[in-house]
Amino acid sequence: MKEDNSYESIKEIFTEYLKKHKHRKTPERYAILERIYSYEGHFNADILYNLMEAEYRVSLATVYNTLELLLECKLIIKHQLGGQFAQYEKTFGNNTHHHLICTNCGKVREFTDKQLRISIQSRKFAHFQTSHYSLYLYGLCHKCKLELKNG
Repeated sequence: MKEDNSYESIKEIFTEYLKKHKHRKTPERYAILERIYSYEGHFNADILYNLMEAEYRVSLATVYNTLELLLECKLIIKHQLGGQFAQYEKTFGNNTHHHLICTNCGKVREFTDKQLRISIQSRKFAHFQTSHYSLYLYGLCHKCKLELKNG
């Protein structure tokens, strides 16, 4: 059976989480959720705040608080990529991908590898049930490698 990744089903998951944990269901929280699920790629709190500011009046504190709620109900994931500010990405409707992180400039590039994904997802561990995984590879991007070589 295919997972329902529509915005309405994602909004329903968030609504149920807010009800269960006795949080207020504010228009700002739903506006932030909608903005996140219409955004492609990684984002940080400042990027999200700036995107929201153009269309909807929210404080940076509201953005941070809503990100925490969305993390708790697993609608987004948080990445701490190479010592940079925390970056986030949506969890539903996102293809499984891996990250290449340049240790010099901090650039993050996503890549997919079907064989690698199948190998990791089919791996069984004693006394442990895997729900998801992240893979980060650190090194030098082509540009930084050339700069260091020619520098």
